[in-house]
Amino acid sequence: MKILTVEDDIVARTVLGRALKRLGHEIIEAADGESAWALLQKESVRVVVSDWMMPRMDGLDLCRKVRSKVGGEYVYFILLTSTDATEDNQRSAADAGVDDFLTKPLDLNELWTRLRVAERILRYTRQVRQLEELMPICSYCKKIRDDQNYWQQIEGYINERTGSEFSHSVCPDCYTRVVVPELDSMRKAAKQQQRPEASS
Repeated sequence: MKILTVEDDIVARTVLGRALKRLGHEIIEAADGESAWALLQKESVRVVVSDWMMPRMDGLDLCRKVRSKVGGEYVYFILLTSTDATEDNQRSAADAGVDDFLTKPLDLNELWTRLRVAERILRYTRQVRQLEELMPICSYCKKIRDDQNYWQQIEGYINERTGSEFSHSVCPDCYTRVVVPELDSMRKAAKQQQRPEASS
């Protein structure tokens, strides 16, 4: 994978870059969040490994900018933290859109594990995006046509490919537009059935 490393400490950046290269990845480097953001406008990068505390733009602000970008493929964001990072700080990072954390000093096995998870998640996001772009959906009943030209409900289509299960609910618009009129109609029908019984 092509990975963007963002680290203001040149020694730490060198160590991180060498570790990623040893694991077989291509890297590009930035010394702070602003230069990283500029690189992300030009480079196609799927993973960012960024230090938290940096001058000009820190790791959280960089992650927020990445998440605010509309369109393009999902970018997996790993934040480098010190071992004494508090629970509140980690919650703030998760709220900013950080996917994962790595503690300093870096452990090569831990880095390898986190990147394997990143690869798996990015593969799934690519599959979902392809489904969204390529699925032929009926304009009326919303069934999806699969590769064998068979039309099926969207739940079954996605379940076959991802194993995902669905729970069902009703959105407010459909509740007002569909459910309420159906309930009113059922109440009227029930009242009409009761009237003959009352008159007899």
